[in-house]
Amino acid sequence: MVSTSPSLAEALAAGPLVLDGGLSNQLEAAGHDLSDALWSARLLAEEPEAVVRAHQAYYEAGAQVAITASYQATFEGFARRGIGTRQAAELLGRSVELAREAAGRARAGGVAGPLYVAASAGPYGAMLADGSEYRGRYGLSVAELERFHRPRLEVLAAARPDVLALETVPDADEARALLRAVRGLGVPAYLSYSVAEGSTRAGQPLAEAFAVAAEADEVIAVGVNCCAPQDADGAVRSAARRTGKPVVVYPNSGESWDAGARAWGGSAAFDAERVAAWAADGAALIGGCCRVGPEAIAAVAAALGR
Repeated sequence: MVSTSPSLAEALAAGPLVLDGGLSNQLEAAGHDLSDALWSARLLAEEPEAVVRAHQAYYEAGAQVAITASYQATFEGFARRGIGTRQAAELLGRSVELAREAAGRARAGGVAGPLYVAASAGPYGAMLADGSEYRGRYGLSVAELERFHRPRLEVLAAARPDVLALETVPDADEARALLRAVRGLGVPAYLSYSVAEGSTRAGQPLAEAFAVAAEADEVIAVGVNCCAPQDADGAVRSAARRTGKPVVVYPNSGESWDAGARAWGGSAAFDAERVAAWAADGAALIGGCCRVGPEAIAAVAAALGR
């Protein structure tokens, strides 16, 4: 059956959509240990039902777009666990299938309207599992990074998500590699940087970083995630000005991650009242990242009238 739902790009043009929150914190709240280097991707093989339930919780809270559990899923990372190429590809594809299953259950439970799936592709540093995704500058060329990302993106695209989520990108050079890697895949993408105090995590000015995606036809939204809520404010305006594209924004709760201790500290500062300002400044895909749960996403949905 041919879908009559609007594409994600068409839906974004019609008005802001609600993105989900942090998948990992929802899984941890359900009692799952994510201390493994594969993070939530471990559950794709071991406890897929847990992933479905986590996605479903966000759809039922008002999210219209769910991000898959493939952020830290790479051929290299799986290989370190003894998982071969074929099974790794199956697990990557499964990440999209599980989000689709959750959408189906949410609809069966009464959630109305189109529900979309964003296939997550984290940065090279996420595969290293040492916090380097918050620094960038891995010592690799753009061509080397493109060769790393392309095989995984090919598999994710073959699973036919609504969009490829090129997320938590710390470095404009890696963004260039990702934009090369998505060419010709037949699935749109959004590009989202991890930022701090007006710069990428690698220290590049945001205006320059956003400009990388301005002419990329595959990219339907540009923005930021996995940052402090206050850092998202100016970033939304900058992304809209530099690209003319819809903006995606999903910051953390405001707590800080200690990569060495692998723990969160500080207090939450995610404020759904910011949502209206982000939407006014050009944000069309709005949600939360680390430590932002279904309750906060329900508040985002309410603020957007969803």
